[in-house]
Amino acid sequence: MTSIQEAGPGGTPAFSPLYQQIKVLILQSLQDGEWKPGDVIPSEMDLAARFRVSQGTVRKAIDELAAENLVMRRQGKGTFVATHAEQQVQYRFLRLLPDTGDASKEGPAQRRIIECKRLRAPADIARALGLRSGDAVLHVRRVLSFQQVPTILEDLWLPASPFKGLTAERLDSYRGPMYALFETEFGVRMVRAEEKIRALAASEPACELLKVKAGEPLLSVERTAFTYNDLPMELRRGLYRTDTHHYRNSLS
Repeated sequence: MTSIQEAGPGGTPAFSPLYQQIKVLILQSLQDGEWKPGDVIPSEMDLAARFRVSQGTVRKAIDELAAENLVMRRQGKGTFVATHAEQQVQYRFLRLLPDTGDASKEGPAQRRIIECKRLRAPADIARALGLRSGDAVLHVRRVLSFQQVPTILEDLWLPASPFKGLTAERLDSYRGPMYALFETEFGVRMVRAEEKIRALAASEPACELLKVKAGEPLLSVERTAFTYNDLPMELRRGLYRTDTHHYRNSLS
């Protein structure tokens, strides 16, 4: 049985609140794959017995995990490991919305994979992913279209080792969100992301792939996505058309 004393170096320090120590232990179980995306986790009573703490302490830890979208509570069914396959979180990191305000009317994005190749990581990519310069990465380029209008051009870099076997054909044939594919076939779940945003003028190859004129304004979004314990697993650089869409974020 795991005990709270195991939340040692690298986890939450011993002087942290008890519920934070329990949160660290639950996160460790998630990272180790004890409970996979979509799985129900043990009840608060069972976790309290496992960690030898009160149910209230466990509940507070799970409250924080739920607030961070790492687990999801379902009334009468229990608490489940959050997954990008869930309808309400499929596009959790995609903030581009149609100007009409109703994303449901334009339907899911149509995807076109331009390429997926293995290469040695340039220095800036290696730094962002916590790799050594020259380590193997996968580079994916794709275009997302809405109602047949190319709207987003994305370049993605992934560390090659966790995504061994990922091909353009597999990406093209998968119908669900890309992050759901990463969960189900590669055991990697993106749990949070950081973004940098700026405006720039369109240049090649964006002009050709997004069907815009040279110099037209585009929104540049650079996102680093992390799995458990803040381990970077993806660098994504996207160019967004905003003539019929806008970028929306909620601040609190």
